[in-house]
Amino acid sequence: MIRCRPASRFVDLTPFLGSLEGTTLDQVLLSVAISGKVAIAMKGRFLLRSVCESFQDRTRIGCAVTDEPTCLAYLAREPYELLICTDYLETGSGFELARKARAVQPALKVVVLALGDVIPAQYVDAPWLEAVVAEADVIGDQRPLQAAVMAVMGQHSYRSPSLRSGNLPYLSCPRLTPREYEVLDLLASGLTDREIAEKLVVSEETAKTYTKRLLKTLDVNNRLQAVLKGMRCGMVKL
Repeated sequence: MIRCRPASRFVDLTPFLGSLEGTTLDQVLLSVAISGKVAIAMKGRFLLRSVCESFQDRTRIGCAVTDEPTCLAYLAREPYELLICTDYLETGSGFELARKARAVQPALKVVVLALGDVIPAQYVDAPWLEAVVAEADVIGDQRPLQAAVMAVMGQHSYRSPSLRSGNLPYLSCPRLTPREYEVLDLLASGLTDREIAEKLVVSEETAKTYTKRLLKTLDVNNRLQAVLKGMRCGMVKL
């Protein structure tokens, strides 16, 4: 059963980065390797919030949005050191965003998270496309986003394991209970445990227990992996 998220308005979290709560997600990025501004453009509120919260020092984040035009507007205002984006955005394309961003700021480092697990043929050999990570490898907990950031900050290019081999890892899709589907839907909406508790009319501790059970059922280690696996298994859509 596929749970579809309702069409969302474009999200700009940039003014609210200081108020984001902490997260139990493993660190996705090595923020210590970054000294300049970071631009983040992700498909949907959940991915955007997850990547933002993975930074220990959120003052580095100068742009956190879900669409291409808004991100480009931020990049036109001041220099940035790193752009992290998904291939799919609420409007526009992550690959086109990367191309246009590099045209504006040639020294910008770029990491693309490919939710489609492929690099379109027209971009395969593009010199500005330094690092690409397949969604499948994030689910596999190989920390490819972290590796990609380390690579580009060290002046290297990077392709995650699935993109190098051309073979996606085996994916098992377990059956979820109705409650687990509810929790997965709410996670994909970008809600915190407190917000999930309010939606389900339970205590925050009970909401945390529901989330832990969902992670165990999906055989993943964190919420990011849970939602990405749910997407690949057709259980939820951002």
